[in-house]
Amino acid sequence: MTVTGGAAAALARLRADGDVPVDISRVPAREAAERELSDPRYHENDPNLLQRGLNRFWEWLDDLFGAASGATPGGVLGLVVIVLAVAALAAALWWRLGTPHRAPGTTGDSLFSDGPRTARDHRTAAARHASAGRWNEAVQERMRAIVRSLEERTLLEPRPGRTADEAAAEAGRSLPSHADDLRLAARTFDDVTYGGRTADEPAYRRVEELDTALERTRPTLDTTSTGTPA
Repeated sequence: MTVTGGAAAALARLRADGDVPVDISRVPAREAAERELSDPRYHENDPNLLQRGLNRFWEWLDDLFGAASGATPGGVLGLVVIVLAVAALAAALWWRLGTPHRAPGTTGDSLFSDGPRTARDHRTAAARHASAGRWNEAVQERMRAIVRSLEERTLLEPRPGRTADEAAAEAGRSLPSHADDLRLAARTFDDVTYGGRTADEPAYRRVEELDTALERTRPTLDTTSTGTPA
């Protein structure tokens, strides 16, 4: 039988001790090899757990790319070209469309997510959130106060499911001097509600100032299309 590695070293020491060849069976030989190989000297240069994990990852990645390149025209070069083309397309779409928004009219896209409340109720809620530094919620409630106030003044017809963008566009026709500010306020509302962005105090103050300014602004009668102004 042939014995290698640590077992050979163990047998060599046994021969050296008695200078007599030793015939050792399979099981004792395996045990002797295991004891010999458990010596820390044989593991000083072994990779640690992190290195072994990285090695396995790179092997997996290499196998993955190898399989993909084998199925892709042009091999590895063709795969690289496809990956770069997809990345460029994604970047172009992001640059063109900006922060993703929900399509108007989709479920959950309504400006008002709860039961009917007055503009005063929404303003009170906005002030409460602002005093606690919850700027996202403050912006949302103040934008709702703006739209509810316009509905109460009959400048907007109450309509379930209306979005902030739709409200801003409709109100801008009867309040043209504030049309740009209304669109900006609606965009801020969408950003914090659907776009995953975070509002700050200046953003809230802009919506608050718009709310105050709209309260003092009389509509343009020749462009008002929804009701009689209060």
